[in-house]
Amino acid sequence: MSTAHEAHTIRGTLPRDTAAPAGPTRLSRLLDHVPGRRSRPPDGGSTTARELALRRRLLLGLTAVLTLCLFVSYEGVHGDADPLRTSSAPAVLAIDTAQHALDQAQREATATPPSTSGFQEQISVAAQSLAVAASDDVGGPAGRQALQTVAGLITVYTGMVQKAQLETESGVLRDAYLRYAKSVLDDKDSGITPRLNQLQREQRGVVKRQTSFGWVLRLAWGVVALLVLALAAALLETQVFLRRRFRRRYSRQLLAAGALMVAGVATLVLFSVWTHGGMADTRGLLDRSLSGRGVTDARQQTASHLAHTGFRAAATLWIFIGGLLLMLLAETGLRQHINDYRFRPQ
Repeated sequence: MSTAHEAHTIRGTLPRDTAAPAGPTRLSRLLDHVPGRRSRPPDGGSTTARELALRRRLLLGLTAVLTLCLFVSYEGVHGDADPLRTSSAPAVLAIDTAQHALDQAQREATATPPSTSGFQEQISVAAQSLAVAASDDVGGPAGRQALQTVAGLITVYTGMVQKAQLETESGVLRDAYLRYAKSVLDDKDSGITPRLNQLQREQRGVVKRQTSFGWVLRLAWGVVALLVLALAAALLETQVFLRRRFRRRYSRQLLAAGALMVAGVATLVLFSVWTHGGMADTRGLLDRSLSGRGVTDARQQTASHLAHTGFRAAATLWIFIGGLLLMLLAETGLRQHINDYRFRPQ
């Protein structure tokens, strides 16, 4: 048998990448500088196992980091949506309602003739609104204490007005009672109105913090965008590598991983845009004093702006589920080829 024939026979029994060893790819050359990397096989040896393991670790690592960053970014947008809908916004509107009711009560008390029934009706509205604000835990313990103080002052105010209503319209005592009642209502240091104004400013500050999209969130979403691009590039490069090395058109698992990543991230971004837009619109509504019909309209619009935020916030759990699916698809897409070379990472 000729020497050429023997060489041809030997080459036919070797794996394709051993018969014609491929040079190191740009990705492998780049990661050769990472500390702790194993040395490359000797010249002429197969690099396929090493290349597969490298891409496996890269895909799993990028997916894990992307999942974590996406969770933090998504939670940063949606974490305050439910407290805003159920607590902060109703509290702001309740205080607005109480302030408007107290203004109306003062007008009824000083009208000619005064309206006893109208005054009592407005005082009842104010008391109920403050009870709603207290149930929403306005301002924490300090806010609850302030609301209790206001409730006590309203009782004093109501008693003074009721005493005035028992006097004749031109009586001196009537004017004295009304002046004292007005001081309880409007005194700049300890009156009901200044206390409610302070509570309202604090609560609007809470709404502002809950609806803000500051530099931390912008940075987090910027990192997410970079990681999405990096993972997409890694999936594409791996797909090209498998096609060149194993003569396969595509890997179904890697294609599914790419489709899942794009669809999942796009859905989460869309949910975040909707939620943040609704929260910003709510802040715009609550950032000014409201009264009468304006409070009712604002309550309806707030409910509309913040509708479905609870459903979208629940998608946080699916971020981890999607991350695990991505890792599973990447693992199964490469595991078969790794097993074919009987390679075990050290």
